[in-house]
Amino acid sequence: MANGDLMKQLLACADAAAAAGEVPVAAAVVGPHGDIISIAENRMSRDENALHHAEILAIEAALALRGTSRLEDCDLWVTLEPCTMCAGAIAHARLRRLYFGAYDVKAGAVESGIAFFDQPSCHHRPEIYGGLSEQAASEQLRQFFASRR
Repeated sequence: MANGDLMKQLLACADAAAAAGEVPVAAAVVGPHGDIISIAENRMSRDENALHHAEILAIEAALALRGTSRLEDCDLWVTLEPCTMCAGAIAHARLRRLYFGAYDVKAGAVESGIAFFDQPSCHHRPEIYGGLSEQAASEQLRQFFASRR
């Protein structure tokens, strides 16, 4: 699957999350040959669980499907810059690369905020590629929050 196609698929998944009342964020774990291992969307409200960010759910599903505790040869794609909790999960799962769409100056922890992976206490730093389909991902979030105000 081409990178642009994957982001389009994730943005559509994030739209489904928004339709269900969730913040529109979706994530996918992609294997070493470009195959999607898992895909998830935010489910915090529906599951009444603050930990159910798209990234956490996608990582957890990929770990279960692969029967391992690490995803060293896999990449994570997400529509929004991950928060501190999700950055920690990315480090612990040893994901190879992180690709994300919109920057999150308020709660992002990768290139915004605390820059989690640049901290001396962080034991693993994936390759990071931010700003993919940034305009579409940012607009999706803007529309969602505008409709809530």
